[in-house]
Amino acid sequence: MNTLTVSPSPHVHSSDSVKRNMYGVVIALLPALAASLWFFGLGALTVLLTSIVSCVLIEFLIQKFVLKVPTTITDGSAAVTGLILAFNLPAGLPLWIVVVGALVAIGIGKMTFGGLGQNIANPAILGRVFLLVSFPAQMTTWPVPGDADGATGATPLGLLKEGGVGALSNLQTSDLLYGNIGGSLGEVAAICLIIGGLFLIFAKIITWHIPVSILATVAIFSGILWGVDPTTYADPMFHILTGGMLLGAFFMATDYVTSPMSHSGMIVYGVGIGLITMLIRTFGAYPEGMSFAILIMNIVTPLINTYCKPKRFGEVVKK
Repeated sequence: MNTLTVSPSPHVHSSDSVKRNMYGVVIALLPALAASLWFFGLGALTVLLTSIVSCVLIEFLIQKFVLKVPTTITDGSAAVTGLILAFNLPAGLPLWIVVVGALVAIGIGKMTFGGLGQNIANPAILGRVFLLVSFPAQMTTWPVPGDADGATGATPLGLLKEGGVGALSNLQTSDLLYGNIGGSLGEVAAICLIIGGLFLIFAKIITWHIPVSILATVAIFSGILWGVDPTTYADPMFHILTGGMLLGAFFMATDYVTSPMSHSGMIVYGVGIGLITMLIRTFGAYPEGMSFAILIMNIVTPLINTYCKPKRFGEVVKK
């Protein structure tokens, strides 16, 4: 006897899958990965490998021996978490701190809630924020790109926070685009992040709504301040190309699980991230605010989903 099994919706047939999307993100990050290795060398490589291996291993151990469920490390999500976590860390960070960040990202940020698809915040961001609060000195020690002697310096946002716009007089837009600045692995070579972000959009791994709404909000907010007093506030291009802005807009804020489902919700979410980031950068104690902004809006996402719902199939619109 043939049995017809009816499964719940949605009934969608496509080549899309978690594995495809995760490895698509890895491909998109390859240009920025190459740039970080070029500028920071062995220090970047050890941080990257430690973060990725730690995230994959911790997820495997928790699923195998704690939750006792089938392991899912081959879907690429743990590796992507490790890669993005590493991109938020400075080269040369003590490796035991990297492992702690991976433990928080996977153990607390992801597996505590049941694994992929059930976490309420981006695991990599949670790991990064935990490390920043717990180890501020180590997390804000930035190697100078290409310096084999291990010299350290300030990031462009750090220079702005400490010395104002005048401290940026020797900094060119080309430096920000091509990587001649200090910062985390994912802050150098903005052009590489732009290339990767555009790849994600054209490959339909993400949509334009979140990154464009974030970058547009930042541009408008900083543009107004810059127009009022250019001697105090930096121009919009500076804010877009510095810090974790591009990495966050294209690769972290667009996390499927922790971002809104509808396009209108994505725009609200992106505007919120842009506003919070600029408020922290401009008036807060930290020079950068991208990770905090995404983490806050991750928590607000369920509320956004409640009020920004797509039209139901077959729904009659009242005139």
